[in-house]
Amino acid sequence: MFLIFDPIYMMLVVLGYLVMLFIASTIAPKVAGKFAGKFSLYTSMVILAVLIITVSSLMIYAIMSLVGFHISIAGLALFILVTNLLIYLISPFMINLSYNAKWDAGLQEVVNSVAYRLGIKPPKAVVVRCPPNAFAYGNFLTGRYVAVSDALLQMLSRDELEAVVGHEIGHHKHRDNLVMLFFGLLPSVIFYLGYALIHASFREEDRRGAQLALVGLVAVLISFVVQILVLAFSRLREYYADFEGVLATSKDAMQRSLAKIHLFYERYPSFMGEIAESKLKTLFIYALVNAVANPITRMDIERLKRMEVSPIQEFLSTHPPIPKRLRFIESIEI
Repeated sequence: MFLIFDPIYMMLVVLGYLVMLFIASTIAPKVAGKFAGKFSLYTSMVILAVLIITVSSLMIYAIMSLVGFHISIAGLALFILVTNLLIYLISPFMINLSYNAKWDAGLQEVVNSVAYRLGIKPPKAVVVRCPPNAFAYGNFLTGRYVAVSDALLQMLSRDELEAVVGHEIGHHKHRDNLVMLFFGLLPSVIFYLGYALIHASFREEDRRGAQLALVGLVAVLISFVVQILVLAFSRLREYYADFEGVLATSKDAMQRSLAKIHLFYERYPSFMGEIAESKLKTLFIYALVNAVANPITRMDIERLKRMEVSPIQEFLSTHPPIPKRLRFIESIEI
């Protein structure tokens, strides 16, 4: 049975997204504002990672303690894990085909230079056909790749390109593909365990069925809360990668590259749809659905730094808003 035709599944998804919108518009901004600036970037990542793992572990343990294995919970979790691992293994091949990725000698020279500065083995440099963007991907089967779009290559100066490449190499250096695969699995596992419990409740009688349904509903809601936390963790990893871009070049180059990309999509919004609908947007250096080869001035950067940020857009995104990224880069001390 396809889940999309299951009314229970659709009801749970709609309910979950309403919970996410409520948290992103009310609770999350207040909590973020309360703790903003109190911890370093690294400490914030550690705290958030511990929180995600703790909440997820407690929820999964509660489900296992309640029902054991008679509704194939272990099998369901294993299925989700294997499915995501298969996607991780085959995705580089699919990306190369979908984006017509081609190795480029000139870009490889840039990647080699930046990788040397950051103390990491150079990934393979490929040019892809898409609107201005860049991303890092790969695994132990295919090796690591840094992809830069042909459009972006035409937009950026040498130091801006090096900053973008530094950001992408930073993702490889921090093993973000594997890290985010692990954290991204947790809300999915919790959701489908809760979904399985609710279905199992229809086969139970009296109080047992009610207990399974209640725990299942709580698990579904918790899965969307964990998803909010995973999105926040993803945004911290983007800041972490921006830091590597700064190390490889300079704060000014990193800011100019992000500002130039953002201004392209601001001036040509028709290209936003391709990013918004891409299944790879979590990999892109620019993924907000909200950047011209013209020179970027400090006035442009200062204007972007002062822009207001939508809390809902921010807390439901894998990437921090450009104004916040620019302000973060400005605060880096090297």
